[in-house]
Amino acid sequence: MQWIIFMLLLFISSMEMLTQNRWKKQASASLLENCTGCVLCSEDNGCITCHHRLFLLIWRDGIRQYGMCVHTCPPGYFGVRGLEVNRCTKCRSPSCESCFSRDFCMKCKDKFYLYKGQCFRQCPPGTAAQPGARECQETCEPGPWSEWSACTHESRTCGCKWGVETRVREVPKAAREESTACPARLETRRCRMKKHCPGGE
Repeated sequence: MQWIIFMLLLFISSMEMLTQNRWKKQASASLLENCTGCVLCSEDNGCITCHHRLFLLIWRDGIRQYGMCVHTCPPGYFGVRGLEVNRCTKCRSPSCESCFSRDFCMKCKDKFYLYKGQCFRQCPPGTAAQPGARECQETCEPGPWSEWSACTHESRTCGCKWGVETRVREVPKAAREESTACPARLETRRCRMKKHCPGGE
């Protein structure tokens, strides 16, 4: 009888150890999944430290903070390399899809337009939406036309029946520097020469 009880207890104990080992394996597998690329990992908070080439991405879920190691930061974040840890830092503007720094956006989310590192629902005054891109471009308002030049033909003001005269208008320096699409700055038209050259040339 004692032999049977002993065998029964041994069997129960083996089953308990097997169940515990299986649970530990599952828990450690789950932890390893969440700790890919981690140097230091917490079961509750995920990655705490990453390998030197990876970025630590931390996000909040309610009051819980969770970390993971990533090769590139996701949309809405930018990577900052540091001496001890590389971090993914969130762009300040919620309408920014990718940013160069916390306050300088490089691409805006749908329904927003990019202008000088900021995202706008509508392009600011003095700018217009650029066709095919979600960006605002400064509109160019050139100055008034100059007077028509003297009528010339091959740089001479005499000798032919017909020549060409030109006029120009100034474009603001900022528009020139930013390669803004501007209306024509130079116009030419055909004109009749008014005098003959000396010596009958």
